[in-house]
Amino acid sequence: MTQAAGTTRPGGRSARTREAVHAAVRSLLDASPDGTVTVAEVAERSGVHPATIYRRWRDPEGLVLDTLFEELSRRSPPPVTGDLRADMLAYTRRLMADLGEGVNLVFARALVGAARSHEGGLDGLRPYAEPRVRQIEAMLTAGGTPELDVQDVLEMILAPVYVHALLGRPLSSDADAERLVGNLLDALARRRARAGAPGDVGAGSGR
Repeated sequence: MTQAAGTTRPGGRSARTREAVHAAVRSLLDASPDGTVTVAEVAERSGVHPATIYRRWRDPEGLVLDTLFEELSRRSPPPVTGDLRADMLAYTRRLMADLGEGVNLVFARALVGAARSHEGGLDGLRPYAEPRVRQIEAMLTAGGTPELDVQDVLEMILAPVYVHALLGRPLSSDADAERLVGNLLDALARRRARAGAPGDVGAGSGR
């Protein structure tokens, strides 16, 4: 996978630069009415020269994407216990709770806007999302479910939760989480049935 600028975890001065830029982006997003930032604003707030920012992140959307995916991966890693049902329920409930907080909803809007506007389109988004993708893959792998992938989690868990939140009708109850995770596990059971595997979705699913 081609690595996007700004997505490494270097040490020393490079790490301090990235931390300063990320802190500036988060601070600016808190006060941004439309979930956008400019390189000039980030440079002034962080003390990092604009040329350095452009060289490492290329555009303002890249700044937002790198900052928000790094924050998601650090602040809210998915549980990896090997019990897929329990892990997915905990992950989904945490996601719903996070999006119920105003500042996180602002970040979600910024993430969607940056992904839509980024010059690389969806292909350009993938390198920034890679750390989060690896975390979700680890949860699925620990659950012993090769029949599922990150795209399934995106379509059956993330998409409905984010869409409802962004439309002002957030999902927030245990029943909502149970329903979405149930849909994912039902898809797993159907795939295993088609493949001739036992009907139970397996010990790793906890179901």
